Parts: sequence; structure tokens; C-alpha cells
Amino acid sequence: MLRQLYDRLLCYQDGIQAKKRMNMLIKELFRKVIHMCTAFVPLFLSIAYYPVMVLLALVLLLYCVAETLRCKGYSVPVISSITMVAARKRDENRFVLGPATLAVGVLLTAALFPSQPAAIGICALAFGDGLASLVGKCFGRIRIPFTGGKTVAGSLACFTAIFCSTVVLTGNPKVALGCALVGMAFELLPLKDLDNLVIPIVIASVCQFYFHV
Repeated sequence: MLRQLYDRLLCYQDGIQAKKRMNMLIKELFRKVIHMCTAFVPLFLSIAYYPVMVLLALVLLLYCVAETLRCKGYSVPVISSITMVAARKRDENRFVLGPATLAVGVLLTAALFPSQPAAIGICALAFGDGLASLVGKCFGRIRIPFTGGKTVAGSLACFTAIFCSTVVLTGNPKVALGCALVGMAFELLPLKDLDNLVIPIVIASVCQFYFHV
């Protein structure tokens, strides 16, 4: 009798844990789909640079206003709902920085660098950082010390994504290898939301260096 009750309790607890994990993975997938959509920005910039830059700045401003209001208890239709769906546990009850730093990182990279290095930096952020987190949470088993929980699987996904996207954009494996190695190294740093700022600028800088060699 006690044994059966114990087994049922274990099954119940396993079910709860499985449900929590599934919810976490769905939330992460939703976040990273938004993250990877930034890969379209270089295309839009090539069509209409200044209108797209102004639009990105307005979206950033609107998001910051909406998040400030949400933190004060006021819900902004659509924006607040999307934020709550995408927010991680560490973002609870505070301003969610991720989308803001993502927009700032894209804006700064586009403003500071020529079109090709900027495109490579933005795509490295979209695919490298995006897939690193998603693959790490889905398949990561071996954690890397002193990285804030980063995994070998996530780091390899980051390297592969940056290498492939850079080869597609440049046709130069040497540039792609350099960008991928640097991108993987910076992705390993426990920067949290600040990686959205650091990664595209660093990768664009590396690409700019290669083009001037």
C-alpha cells in the first residue's frame, strides 16, 4: 500500500517536472524565434536604411514605455502579453531587458559598421546566440565551468551557426572561422542580456579587421 502510494507520488512529481520542462522549452523556442527574426534586418536595411533605422528606434522606444508601464501595473495590449510569454524566470517582476538590448545591439551595429560587417554581426547574434541557448537547453548535458550554465552542445551550435551564416554572406571560410571562434568565446561569457550588445559589435569588428587585412 505504502509502496504504491510512493510510486504514484513519484509519477506525479515526474509529471510536474516534465510539464515544467516542456513549458520552459516552449518559452525558449518562442523567445529565440523572435531573436532569429533579426536576421531579416540587414535585408531591410539594404532596401531602406534610414526608414528602417528610425522604425527600429521607435519600436525600441515603444517597448521601453510599455515595459515601464507593465512594471507599474499597467498592461499594454499585445506588447505586454508577448513580453510575459517570452520572459524567463530571472525576468519576473522586473523590466525585461532582453528585447531592449537586442534592439540596441542591432541599431549600434548597423550604425557603426559598413553594410557587410554589420550584416555578419547581426546574423551572428540572430543565429549564433539564438541557437546556442535553444540547443543548450534542449540537448545540453555537459556544462562548462565558470560560464553561468553554458553547455558544450550550445557552444558548438553557436560556432556552427556563425560559421555557416558568415560563409553564406562572405564566401570566405577564413573570415567565417575567425568570426565563429570569437563569437563562441564571447557567447561563453556569463553576460546574460548584455550579450545582445557585445556579440554583434565584436563579430562585426572581427569581420571589419579581416576585410582590411
